[in-house]
Formats: sequence, C-alpha cells, structure tokens
Amino acid sequence: MNPKNKYAVIMAGGVGSRFWPVSKTSHPKQFHDMLGTGKTLLQQTYSRLAKFIPENQILILTNDIYEDLVLEQIPNLEPHQLFLEPAMRNTAPCILLAALKIHKLNPEAVMLVAPSDHWIEDEKSFGENLNQAFEVASKEKALLTLGIQPTFPNTGYGYIEYEKDKSSDIKDVIKFTEKPDYGTAKSFLNQGNFLWNAGIFIWSTDYILNEFKEFQPDMFSLFNDEASKLNTSDERQVISDIYPKAENISIDYAILENSESVKCVPANFDWNDLGTWGSLHDKLDKDSEKNAVVNAKAILNHSSNNIIRTEKDKIVVIQRLNDFIIVEDEKVLVIAPKSDEQDIKKLRQQAIEKFGDAIG
Repeated sequence: MNPKNKYAVIMAGGVGSRFWPVSKTSHPKQFHDMLGTGKTLLQQTYSRLAKFIPENQILILTNDIYEDLVLEQIPNLEPHQLFLEPAMRNTAPCILLAALKIHKLNPEAVMLVAPSDHWIEDEKSFGENLNQAFEVASKEKALLTLGIQPTFPNTGYGYIEYEKDKSSDIKDVIKFTEKPDYGTAKSFLNQGNFLWNAGIFIWSTDYILNEFKEFQPDMFSLFNDEASKLNTSDERQVISDIYPKAENISIDYAILENSESVKCVPANFDWNDLGTWGSLHDKLDKDSEKNAVVNAKAILNHSSNNIIRTEKDKIVVIQRLNDFIIVEDEKVLVIAPKSDEQDIKKLRQQAIEKFGDAIG
C-alpha cells in the first residue's frame, strides 16, 4: 500500500481518572511518563506510529484545554495535524470529524484510530499486523479492528467474538461485548474465538463516511455540511459551533454494532491498555519482592507486590505492607489495596467533592 494513503488519528483526550492523583483533568496520564522511559505515553505512541505512517499524516485528537501540552510534547505538528474538541462527546463524533478532515486531504486515505496511552512492546509485530489491516482496508469495504489474544479472564477489557470456521487471518466479527464478569470472561477463553478489544481501528475514510451516512445520518449531516471549512483557518470556529450539538455516543454503539462488515485481525504483539495502577505495575521493573517503584527512593521492609510512585526523589519507607497502591502528586497522597484499584475513580470524586476541583 502506498504510504501517502496511510493516516493515523491518536485519541488523546481522556482524563485517565483511575490513575489519580498523578492523572488529573489539568494534566492527564497520556501527558505523563508513566513507565519511567523518558517519554510520555503520547510521545511513545506518536514515535511508534511514525515508524509505519508518515509523520505529517498523523493527527492528534484531544480536548482544546490540552493544546499547549500536545504542542509542548510534539512541537513539530502542523496545524492540520491537531484536532481540538471543544466538548466531550465520546468517540463517534470525533472519529467522524477526523475522517472528514482526512478525506478532504486525500480521498484515497485509509485511517488508523488508536488510543494514546497503551503499552505495546513488540513494535515489529505491531507493524506487521497494522500493515495487514491497512492492505485489507484499502481493497475491501470493511471496518477492521486489532484484537488481542487473551491470556487470562480479564474483567476490565471488552471482548470481540469472531466466526470460528474461517481459515483466513482476517476474521468476521460476530459481536462486541463490554467488560464481562469473571465467569463470562472465563467462558470466552474456553470457547477460543474471543479477543480483547484494544480499541485500535483501521478503515478507508470513504467507507467509514458511508457507514456514518447510513447509521448516523443526523450526525453526518451536521458535520458534512461544514466539511468545506475543515483544514482551513475557519475550522476551529466551525467545530466550536457544531460539535456540542452532536450526540454523545461511542463508535462501537454508533457504527460497529450496526455494520455488517466488521472484521478483526488477531494480533501477535503484547499489549496492555494501562488502564489502572495494577496494569501499570505489571509492566514496570520490579524488585525481588515484586515491588515497583517510580521516582521514589524507597526502603521496603517485609513488603511485596506494591506499586509506589511519588514526586522525584521522595524518600519512602514502608514496612509490612503487601499488595498496595501508594501514589502521590504535590497535593494528594493515595494509599489503597491493589484489589480496590477500580475504586480510584470513586475516591477521586469523593476528594473533589470535599476539597475542590483543583485536586482532580
């Protein structure tokens, strides 16, 4: 496939509230170096995609309050590469607008949609799977997604069910399932035709726009009527005017669950969505007692399987503590069992209600 037709959209607008207090509305997790690599998650994602897609064909989609953060971390972006949301409307409206922007630049374009905050180690395999999907999407009327081979019955991920009897590397998707309970997740693994949903999509702009026109005609008309002003000096004002009028709906509900041409590529690379402190703990270097320490200078006595993240060079002394999250920023300290990691979002809300938005 001709590289000039490959485009990418990096979704970088989320708050990442399960990584509070490090991730907060003013500075979400994608703009932090969560893995201690020297690069933020956004910078890592951009660098990874730039190996397979021309840099000036990578767009970053984020909330307008993060414009300065994006430009600080990726300063070489051209104006057409930055798409700023004036309001949060889930994933369908922003993907539609991105497709219209890219289609106007290149009617032959095939676009990748990828989150900004995932961990992918084997970039060679990632690139092979990506190119495979690009080739299919450039030749067929299909909506493709990359699915991850599940290694355990994870209840924190969505799942993709595909048809078993197809010998091709590209599978027909039967349905998407939101985060299941443990018993359901276990049955999915036993059935053998379920993949984790990584939220990575590939399709031609022409085809995804046709699907929006069919399944979301009101949203399509709302945005398409102003498409001539995209990639011009009028774009920001137009988006500011029309975007809040769009329905708040995900791409899954708006398009994927309605379309009859959804396919998946079972991926060959290791992947983690870095959605919780526990998932981050899995990917960090650890000591002999499975403690992961970021930034701190730590003394850990009779303690195991903890994740500790503090301000730079904070001295932390812990004794007889196991399976805990101990994290802080300049204003907030959170100490909670790892088993309660899904409650961090609720704890954040409690703290905001009592102490104000500035800490969230």
